Amino acid sequence: MTSTTRKSNSTAGKTVSVHGLLERTVGRITPQDQSLRQQATARIEQLTMPHWALGRLLDLAVDLAGMTRQMHPPVKRKAIVTMAGDHGVAAAGVSKYPQAVTVQMVHNFVHGGAGINAVARCCGARVVVVDMGVAGDLSALGERIVHRRVAAGTANLADGPAMSAAQALQSLTSGISLAEELAADCDVIGTGDMGIGNTTASAAIGAVLTGRPVADLTGRGTGLNDAQLAHKIQVIQQALRINHPDRRDGLDVLAKVGGFEIGGLAGLILGAAANRKPVLVDGLISTAGALLAQALCPQCTDYMIASHCGAEPGHRVMLEHLGKKPLLDLGLRLGEGTGSALAMPLVDAAVAVLTQVATFAEAAVSEANQ
Repeated sequence: MTSTTRKSNSTAGKTVSVHGLLERTVGRITPQDQSLRQQATARIEQLTMPHWALGRLLDLAVDLAGMTRQMHPPVKRKAIVTMAGDHGVAAAGVSKYPQAVTVQMVHNFVHGGAGINAVARCCGARVVVVDMGVAGDLSALGERIVHRRVAAGTANLADGPAMSAAQALQSLTSGISLAEELAADCDVIGTGDMGIGNTTASAAIGAVLTGRPVADLTGRGTGLNDAQLAHKIQVIQQALRINHPDRRDGLDVLAKVGGFEIGGLAGLILGAAANRKPVLVDGLISTAGALLAQALCPQCTDYMIASHCGAEPGHRVMLEHLGKKPLLDLGLRLGEGTGSALAMPLVDAAVAVLTQVATFAEAAVSEANQ
């Protein structure tokens, strides 16, 4: 963090403070509780149904018990955190939409007219919209959004680092602090995103942290044709050549080729894990944030639930690297947190089965012959 050591004493003190928050948060993250996992498994094996008849729904129930350290995991209070940020790489022609769409969509979220608003209403989740670095004035929205702006969009990662190390740290700690605020009145957190150009940054992060070729991680985003997709791949390859992100250092990867909202999502995941809150990870961009969180603290993956596998090819590659199987596979490519919201009823169902289905003994039902 050489760039921060040359600043004034007050700025340096602030950097030390936020760096300390990251270190303290990582230090609080522990694996799922094995005793609670065993208790949940033992109960499920006695439920009035053939052994493990509800398959991965029962796996999810065991995970929720292990995450929350409770045999009645609290999951009623739900929030989708949709983080927005702009990307300088949009100037390289990697999206079919202009950058102005980001600020327009934030207004749409606030007015309840986006895909995430409709789906969140179906599962009873509130939508928390966060400005992590939108290249537009959102001050008129006041307290209807959470203001955590790092800057008005990142720099163009194809020409140099997307952000400074200090900005990367700020985006992470902003996500952590938001998770801390939500922890008091939220049981389950879903991640979401908005930002023109963010599939490019996410594919770059994925290529670095998985070690796979850029072409394996890069998709059509907003609907690129073949020539535009080839250009997008070249832009990412150029970014990796110029920036040389260190895959052993999640903070460096974020600074070199990331985005403010992606860093915020990584911090949100870390903060949720430190508070033992299940996190439903949405699409490609959220999963890039999850990869960064894993790079910073491998144990935080114990609190991640892969809500779905989307249409972008990099999403499946990233999920495999995280060691996560998606709950849904619907060909989604919207982002915003829609996949997280769609998977939330499965979380409810997993807890209902664990806590409401009677055991053979409780229901006086004969068990299977040995």
